[in-house]
Amino acid sequence: MGRIYTVNLSPTAITVAADLVELTPAANMPLLVHGFKVWQTTDTGDAAEELITLSWVRGHTTSGSGGSAATPVPKDHHDAAASATAEAGNTTAASVGTTTVVYSTGWNVRSPLEVVFTPEQRVRADAGNTTLVLRMGAAPADSLTIGCSVDVEEI
Repeated sequence: MGRIYTVNLSPTAITVAADLVELTPAANMPLLVHGFKVWQTTDTGDAAEELITLSWVRGHTTSGSGGSAATPVPKDHHDAAASATAEAGNTTAASVGTTTVVYSTGWNVRSPLEVVFTPEQRVRADAGNTTLVLRMGAAPADSLTIGCSVDVEEI
């Protein structure tokens, strides 16, 4: 087993179809996504209910922008820093390249969503695939303060 890291998007006001997390594997260090969590802290109640598609998209060659660098945090404090780079909360989506949607689900914003992949379902990317992003399929109806956490392994 490789080293496992968490990449976090601190709760951030989002008004567009954002890339919540963008991962760029290092050469010879493929990534496996073990799972992710997403939640929001601003809209509550039936009247605020909406469904947003979340997809893992692999293969962009141009990074998104408008967010910030996110340091992958090792789960084991003895582990070295991650070789991969990460960004969080990009309001301009990653683009260009031959992309593939490798996983897609719906998120009802009234409740947090947590997805844990079985070993056979884990999303994988390597330097040849360039990037892996967790993308919102549409903008929220109004500003949502969204947080996200992704558990990823370098193998």
